[in-house]
Amino acid sequence: MRLDKYLKVSRIFKRRTIAKEVSKNSRILINGRVAKPGTDVKENDVLTISYGGKELTVRVLETPLYAKKDDADAMYEIITDTD
Repeated sequence: MRLDKYLKVSRIFKRRTIAKEVSKNSRILINGRVAKPGTDVKENDVLTISYGGKELTVRVLETPLYAKKDDADAMYEIITDTD
């Protein structure tokens, strides 16, 4: 699944356009490498997201094409969340 779509479906970002913009600006790493909006996300990948002075690191648990709002939290686990 594309990175920008995963961030939207998992509700890490509310809008896909915001996810796309953040990743375009090299603020997202997948397994330590800079990721673009179209980069493929797979299970067990580690995403490091830097935005608004915060850094969020999560492990991808699953990548369904669609997820209900209540199921979105099960798509990833938070490793670190710093302000």
